[in-house]
Amino acid sequence: MMAKRLSLSTAVLALVPVILALLFTTVVLLLVGANPLVAYQNMLTGAFGSVDKLANDVVSWIPLVLCGAGLMYTFTAGLWNIGIEGQIVAGAIATTWVARTFNLPPVAYIPLLLLGGAVGGALWALLAGVLKTYGKVHEIFAGLGLNFVAIATTNFLVFGPWKQPGIASMSGTEMFRDSAWLPTLGKLNLGPIELVLAIAALVVATFTLSGHLVGLRLKAIGKNARAAFILGVETDRNMLLAFAAAGACAGLAGAFLAIGVFHRLIPSISSGYGYLAILVVLLAGRRGWAIALVGFFFIAAMKGGMQLPMAMHLDSSLAGVLQGLLVLFVVLAQGVRSRQKAGPAREVGS
Repeated sequence: MMAKRLSLSTAVLALVPVILALLFTTVVLLLVGANPLVAYQNMLTGAFGSVDKLANDVVSWIPLVLCGAGLMYTFTAGLWNIGIEGQIVAGAIATTWVARTFNLPPVAYIPLLLLGGAVGGALWALLAGVLKTYGKVHEIFAGLGLNFVAIATTNFLVFGPWKQPGIASMSGTEMFRDSAWLPTLGKLNLGPIELVLAIAALVVATFTLSGHLVGLRLKAIGKNARAAFILGVETDRNMLLAFAAAGACAGLAGAFLAIGVFHRLIPSISSGYGYLAILVVLLAGRRGWAIALVGFFFIAAMKGGMQLPMAMHLDSSLAGVLQGLLVLFVVLAQGVRSRQKAGPAREVGS
C-alpha cells in the first residue's frame, strides 16, 4: 500500500511541471491576444493531424532516442558527453564513405552502412575518451572541440572531395544510390529498420545499466571514480567503454539521417539532435521510458509549433517557450524534492 502511494505521489509530482508550463504558456498567449485553446488545437493538428505528420514525428524522434540511449551510458558514469553532436556527424561521414565506396544489394548494403555509422561515431567518441582518461582534458572541452572539427570536416568534404560534379552546393553531396536508402512503410517517410533500432538501443541501455555488471561499474564510477578505482574497478577502461557505446548510438543516428532522411551528406546533418538529447536525458533522469516520452513531447511541440504561423500568424517559437518553461519547472521540482529528502537527514544529523 505504501509503495502504491509513493508511486502515485511520484506520478502526480511529475505532472505538476507540465501543468505549470501549460498555464504559463496560456498566459503568454492571452497577453498577445491569441486564443489559447485554438493555439493548442492547431499545435495538436500540426503534430498529429494526419498519418504522414505522425510518421514525420517518429522520424524526428528516432535520432533523438538513439542519442538519448547513448547518453545514458556516459551520464551514468558521470561523464558530460557534450561531444555527442560531433559523434552524429562522424557517423554520417562514415556512412557516406561506405555509400560512396561500395555497391552491394540492399540486404548486405544497409547493415554495412549502419555498421559504418556506428563505428564512425564510436571512434569519434573514443577520441574524447582518450583525451579525458590519458590527456586529462575535461570531456566538455574535448567534446566541444571535436564537435567543431566534425562540422568543419563535413563542410570540407561537401565542398571539396565529395562535392557534386561541377558544383559545390550547400545541398550536400550527390544523392546516394537507391540501394543505400532505408526501406519505408509504403509512402511514409518512416521505415521499420530505424524504428526497431531506436527501441532496441533504449531497451539494451536500460537493461545494461540496471541489471548488468557493466552498469554497476559505471554507476560506481559516476558516484565516486576514485573510490571505484580503489575497490578494483578499471575506471579508464569502463569510461572508454561508456564513450564508445554512446558514440555508436549517436553514429547510428547519423547513419539514419544520411541514408534514411536526407539520402546524402549535408553540412548541417546533425540538426542539433545531440544537444537536444542531452536536455531530454537530464529531464528524464536517465530513465529509458521517460527519455522516449519526453523526447516525443519535445518533437511534437516543435512540429506542432510550425502550424501556428500559418493558422494564427503566431511565431513558431511559442513551442520553444513551452519547452523552456517545462525545463524550468522540472528543474524547480527536482530541487524541491531534493530539499524534502535532505530535510529529514538534517534533522537526524542535528
